[in-house]
Amino acid sequence: MKIARILLQDGIIAYARATGEGMELLHGDPFSGLTPTGRITDTYSLLAPVVPPAILCIGLNYRAHAEEMKARLPDYPVLFFKNPSALLDPGAVIRIPRTPASTQVDYEGELAIVIGRACKNATRENAFDFILGYTCANDVSARDWQKQWGGSQWCRGKSFDTFAPLGPYFVTSDEIPNPNDLRLTTRVNGEVLQDSKTSDMIFDIPALVEFLSGETTLAPGTVILTGTPSGVGLGRTPPRWLQPGDLVEVEIEGIGILSNFVE
Repeated sequence: MKIARILLQDGIIAYARATGEGMELLHGDPFSGLTPTGRITDTYSLLAPVVPPAILCIGLNYRAHAEEMKARLPDYPVLFFKNPSALLDPGAVIRIPRTPASTQVDYEGELAIVIGRACKNATRENAFDFILGYTCANDVSARDWQKQWGGSQWCRGKSFDTFAPLGPYFVTSDEIPNPNDLRLTTRVNGEVLQDSKTSDMIFDIPALVEFLSGETTLAPGTVILTGTPSGVGLGRTPPRWLQPGDLVEVEIEGIGILSNFVE
């Protein structure tokens, strides 16, 4: 099921699923259960499909991306965090930081995992039991703050407001039997800049859930960004930084298209 989180005209936030006639409102929430209401609406705004208590991110998780960065393949997943306040709705505007300023804002299309129930010490064999679904993400990155001014940590360059677009829906895991074989493309102003498959991941989905939940509780709603493929702006000659007016689209097979303008 493709589940959206929507803002209705009366200001109420609800979960819904797409139908041929519009969005059918759902009762409940994704973590305790959703049931159809039979009520259809075509007047709504899309919101990020979940409000995560934590956004865990994996760096250098595609072989071709590690190659374009001239980095050796990691022995363990490279973990960093985004501030949850960086969350951005589909269709909302990515804002280039101005105070403090950045001149090197980059796109990173990614497959995101949504954790469905409290997860600790998962194993490779049961990791999928904890996954509610998948969505599209853009790990927007200020490379100057990531590489030069972040004190050797990535969190500053990754956590500015609007730097975590998510959506447009999340698709329940039963509809994506093999998340390790999905096509992922990122376009800027219609030009394809990233085009890969999740099979190029160094650490696949169950490996990431096992690693991240080791002696660590992942709360329901936690979002895991699984890494970006090759083709990022930093890896191009000359580098291709996002500019005001750009339209960034992240499309993942079976999920949809996450679109955001840049300001």
